[in-house]
Amino acid sequence: MPNANLYAALRAAFPADLDATAVETADTPAPLHYTWRDLERGSAMVANLLQSLALPPASRIAVQVDKSVEALVLYLAVLRAGHVFLPLNTAYQAGEIAYFIGNAEPAVVVCSGRNFGWVSQIAFQAGTKHVYTLNDDRTGTLLDRAAQQADRHTVAHSSADDLAAILYTSGTTGRSKGAMLSHGNLLSNAQVLKQAWGWVPGDVLIHALPIFHVHGLFVASHGALLNGSKMIWFARFDPRAALARMREATVFMGVPTLYVRLLAEPGLDHAATQHMRLFVSGSAPLLIETFTDWQRRTGHTILERYGMSETVMLTSNPYRPEAARRGGTVGFPLPGVGVRVRDDQGRALPAGEIGGIEVRGPNVFSGYWRMPEKTKEEFTPDGWFKTGDVGRIDPEGYVTIVGRSKDLVISGGYNVYPAEIEGIVNELPGVAESAVIGVPHPDFGEAVVAVLVPRPGATVDGAAVVAALKAKIANFKVPKQVFVVAELPRNTMGKVQKNLLREQHKALFAA
Repeated sequence: MPNANLYAALRAAFPADLDATAVETADTPAPLHYTWRDLERGSAMVANLLQSLALPPASRIAVQVDKSVEALVLYLAVLRAGHVFLPLNTAYQAGEIAYFIGNAEPAVVVCSGRNFGWVSQIAFQAGTKHVYTLNDDRTGTLLDRAAQQADRHTVAHSSADDLAAILYTSGTTGRSKGAMLSHGNLLSNAQVLKQAWGWVPGDVLIHALPIFHVHGLFVASHGALLNGSKMIWFARFDPRAALARMREATVFMGVPTLYVRLLAEPGLDHAATQHMRLFVSGSAPLLIETFTDWQRRTGHTILERYGMSETVMLTSNPYRPEAARRGGTVGFPLPGVGVRVRDDQGRALPAGEIGGIEVRGPNVFSGYWRMPEKTKEEFTPDGWFKTGDVGRIDPEGYVTIVGRSKDLVISGGYNVYPAEIEGIVNELPGVAESAVIGVPHPDFGEAVVAVLVPRPGATVDGAAVVAALKAKIANFKVPKQVFVVAELPRNTMGKVQKNLLREQHKALFAA
């Protein structure tokens, strides 16, 4: 059988000139240039270090480190050694890390030097035998040990179904779940996106996303590596610096927050972005205002897509023609991916009707780590994964995400979809953005509550918002209360944390 190891496929795509720059750092004191040969040699040395530990096959390697090119090399090394990469958000604290290590039982843990004391204590108590440090300044015990290893390594033989990574979902309702992704899941999706997004020789990616998440680690990194494309590497996003580098890049991927920050830069215009070919947005909904402002300021139309930790990418707006990209939608199912919308009883819904989104395809994960019952629950009898997202497919085939099923508000027996209300609230004068939630109510079961952020310099009155909405939507959808705040709580990927808002306001109608 041919080797289906993901690293083998990425390595085969490296350019003939291995001494060309693969990654250039954009925010180190002086730019650092990593060649394709550096990625090959560095990942070989780290893979040999892992091999020297005589780990069981498919051992989990848990990694909580700051973004660096060395962290990317570690990921490639884990793939080529045939082990399982377990990236952990750098914001996680001791209680969360203890859960992940206890659940995944990693053979190796790699953390930043500043956290070694408490992380190693948790790891050793859980039975992990090897804990290394890796810092964003090219220091750490992992690199010290790897430097003693040979720089040649034979890539482990993997089947397409072999596990390549475990990504823990955010766990906003109950325990976090480890989504198991195979070499085949990741490679098939990278190959589809290469075609769908028109990657061409000479493309240069501005990499400004975290690499503990699908978007930055898989979609962005795999895209550049599989195309043999140089990456301009930002460890931390700086909108002005990123804008300056667009004169020598062609592709940018970001979460909506990054686009909002770029729009705040006076230098953002047609001239500054004329060398760019593609702007991709995902990981959180893109406001239609951001979509249209970007078009007006740059002449480019942002391509919005949809994916999950469990599935990598599922849908995408068209690459060409650019005019076919629709704001507020996530486009069409990618080649080989099935998307359907069904009601609570599992019946197919006609075009335009809102229901639960279910998907299948070679990119869809095999299940949750050590949770067979939960896995069985989340798949239909005919093998479709229930995403937990609510949406619709219009007659032309465009998919629109309305929200998460757990965000659905049932007030007085009526279904209220927060995204619908948010779209209307966001268009009101003086409103920058909003989040709509449901909280317990003695009469209605749940009451609709809106939390909004005003535009800079604007004053927004909650009562006026309610009055305006009464003229636009059915009364059961109108918020019972409106709160005006300075900002909405977000996670590191820019998603609004509605669970925190629900917790904050859960006693609002208790009396």
